[in-house]
Amino acid sequence: MTRDWNWETGEGLLGMDDPAEVDAALDRNDDKLGAAVIGLALNCPPEVVSPRIIRALELLPGRGRDFPFTAIAHLARLDGRLTPELYDALRAEGLGGAADHAIDDTLTFVPFRDLPPWLKRRWVYVTVRETLLRWMRPLEPVGEAWRAVRGRRRP
Repeated sequence: MTRDWNWETGEGLLGMDDPAEVDAALDRNDDKLGAAVIGLALNCPPEVVSPRIIRALELLPGRGRDFPFTAIAHLARLDGRLTPELYDALRAEGLGGAADHAIDDTLTFVPFRDLPPWLKRRWVYVTVRETLLRWMRPLEPVGEAWRAVRGRRRP
């Protein structure tokens, strides 16, 4: 069977479905490793992809870490579950960095009962904040009108 991926150009790596091929790319620290990890996440279950994502996080510097976290986000979306190691990686990275989208997707697509306690607390915080903001939006025009009326009374 011929493979549809090209390590030189990166073409077809999003169709990656061979964990051994990704292991070889991890061993040689290939330039296209990030795309291959995302492809593996799109085509394999979390238990297969998880150790490769963790290794990629260890190998890839700076902005390259976005790729493994994107792979985690895809796993959350497609499978609705993550492994304990992936939850640990999200927690270690924290908010305000490369893991933001992966954390958001995990909160959206993984059932609440399956989340670890630290993510359950985050889910409650985000849900309460979004609900309050939704309730406050209709009050914004009232405040603007009030400021406009008060502004006209001044000489």
